[in-house]
Amino acid sequence: MATGVQQPDAQSRQPGDGHQGPDTANAHSRSPHSAVTLTAMPFIKRASVVGPALPDLKPAYAAATYEPVYHNLVDTLLSANHPCTEVRHVLATCAGYAYGDERVLATMMTRLGLPKSRCYMLQVVVDAMFIVSTAYIVQSEDGRVVMLCYRGTQPVNVVNWLTDLDADPAQVEYDLGDDQDENSRVHAGFYRNTRATRFAVIDVLQRAVEGWSIAEGSEERVHPMEALYITGHSLGGAMAILMTVMLHAQSRYSDIASMYRATYTFGQPMIGTPEFARACEKVRLRSGDVLLQERIFRYVYGADVVPQLPPWESGRFQHFGVEYRCPRRRGGLPNQAWSRAQRHTSQTNGIGLLLGGVTMLTRQVALFRNLPWQQEIADHGPHNYITALTPQGIRSEFG
Repeated sequence: MATGVQQPDAQSRQPGDGHQGPDTANAHSRSPHSAVTLTAMPFIKRASVVGPALPDLKPAYAAATYEPVYHNLVDTLLSANHPCTEVRHVLATCAGYAYGDERVLATMMTRLGLPKSRCYMLQVVVDAMFIVSTAYIVQSEDGRVVMLCYRGTQPVNVVNWLTDLDADPAQVEYDLGDDQDENSRVHAGFYRNTRATRFAVIDVLQRAVEGWSIAEGSEERVHPMEALYITGHSLGGAMAILMTVMLHAQSRYSDIASMYRATYTFGQPMIGTPEFARACEKVRLRSGDVLLQERIFRYVYGADVVPQLPPWESGRFQHFGVEYRCPRRRGGLPNQAWSRAQRHTSQTNGIGLLLGGVTMLTRQVALFRNLPWQQEIADHGPHNYITALTPQGIRSEFG
């Protein structure tokens, strides 16, 4: 089973806390991103687990060992050409189970093919500031692959919904080049939540780059990170895009950005103004002469209303990156016919937003289930994305 948070012992306390043991004596010989650093910023809630091994998932009645969904998943994630069918399925599953806790997510990663991965959770909650920021960093057992996943809007969390509605545009603090102007602004709620955990996330990612285990309190050396993926569903997708842009727009994060492979989001709302989107379209990867927007893949299922938000009454917003869409089959059954969109999903209005909620009820009545609604909140569920993105012939994460 997954192991719990490792509490710092006498040899992993903070410098300057009065402890004069081995940790103080060896402070100058340690990496600046060793386990000591990860105990800083006490206002951030942290939890760390190591996922189960494959034999631990074997049912008691089964004679054979448990088979993962994907064999050699680390190699697949390292060598994939994007967009990749297997990668998008893995990341959609990661984004969906980020709504659980770190134990759930680590277990699902084992089922997919990343046994004994380390899963580190960072969270800041400040209700009055409309902040509920939750980030997960998943590190493969050998350390070569890392996934940064942001939790999205939880259905029963009022503060999450207030965050989504806090669409007053905010000026970004980083330079996007000559195409950036005073109108290059982003959704204030999404931006605030991304920044709430940003430095702690960077700290953990830097630790992975330098070849350290990210498990809380661990001093284990592993292979340095070779591939970084960023993902999220709903609000989590918006935060994933913002963090992706931050990594590439600020040179101080170049060590991390050079390991970046791609960002996959699912049911993601728009994050910024048309001017911001156009500026982001010119940003290039730090790992090569490729436009960043060519490594950002947005998936929109059925008539999911969230990618059409914020409504135009909130101001002008626009998507960027590469968009893929999949229609919902008659009867509400998931489809797998994903195709690249010729145009980005555009904004709906306030009425469309209200209709999206109403259709949640009509979907429960067989007579109305096949009506061609243009906005549906029911299509937004992460389970729809996971099912629709599961490749033909591949079993689910449940085995």
